[in-house]
Amino acid sequence: MSVVKAADLHKSYGEQKVVDGLDLQLEPGTCHGLLGPNGAGKTTTLKMLLGLIEPDGGNIHVLDLPVPSLARQARLRIGVVPQMDNLDPDFTVTENLLAYGRFFGLKDAAIHERIPSLLEFAGLTSRANVNIQTLSGGMKRRLTLARALVNDPDVIFLDEPTTGLDPQARQVIWRGLRKLLSQGKTILLTTHFMDEAERLCDMLTVIDHGKMIASGSPRELIATLIEPDVLEIYGEESAGWGQEHAAKLCDRFEQAGETLFCYTRQPAPALEALMGNTSLRYLHRPANLEDVFLKLTGRELRD
Repeated sequence: MSVVKAADLHKSYGEQKVVDGLDLQLEPGTCHGLLGPNGAGKTTTLKMLLGLIEPDGGNIHVLDLPVPSLARQARLRIGVVPQMDNLDPDFTVTENLLAYGRFFGLKDAAIHERIPSLLEFAGLTSRANVNIQTLSGGMKRRLTLARALVNDPDVIFLDEPTTGLDPQARQVIWRGLRKLLSQGKTILLTTHFMDEAERLCDMLTVIDHGKMIASGSPRELIATLIEPDVLEIYGEESAGWGQEHAAKLCDRFEQAGETLFCYTRQPAPALEALMGNTSLRYLHRPANLEDVFLKLTGRELRD
């Protein structure tokens, strides 16, 4: 049975359709990524799944409970990591966990019993009694994740959990999330980091303008939606090289500033044409999820 199931979701604000006929299904013990550019409808979808806003149409079941009518009961079994840390700056690390556990109606004794394992999970055992304001950004983010587990949730909603973190902090959080998956937890993840989605997610739903535009595992999407080889060609003369060679040597190509992206199933002819050209630098690599994302949603900046 699906942990989260949403069908034909709709949400508009005035004339603007924010979510437009979206279907979403999360299977137990998996990480499901919800990807899309800014304004695609990701956060609105999360809020509807949590029962924080009511859809204009469609139906939602979370942990076999109808939402929003029984959203409060469902949220007792959900952990949420919001985009922005909302820890209480006047409390210590332990006090933040204790206060949050009380929101779920947990007894202090039960929360104190869980706190050591939560601190160990977040790598904050030595910081148990320090004030929040003394923590680094990475520590705060790890504490926010640990706090989301205080009620031992069955499903965890993560809204861009590693934004603004350095590579070391991201790796720590990734290890923690993989541990949760190994324990049978179900995760819904929104992220702008395609490498994060590729590493963590079993399934992906890509949305834009409130509609689903692709769905599948990272490997499936890369295999079916993009050419297998990419040449990134850099330099002021990349556009000239593209005009001369790209149409003949690339299955598909895009110019972005001083970089030409050559997507191909047979890279050898393009590589041969680049050899000896000292005015251009180039990188030959396999296609990845970011290539898929940009093909589906475009390279234009979204604000």
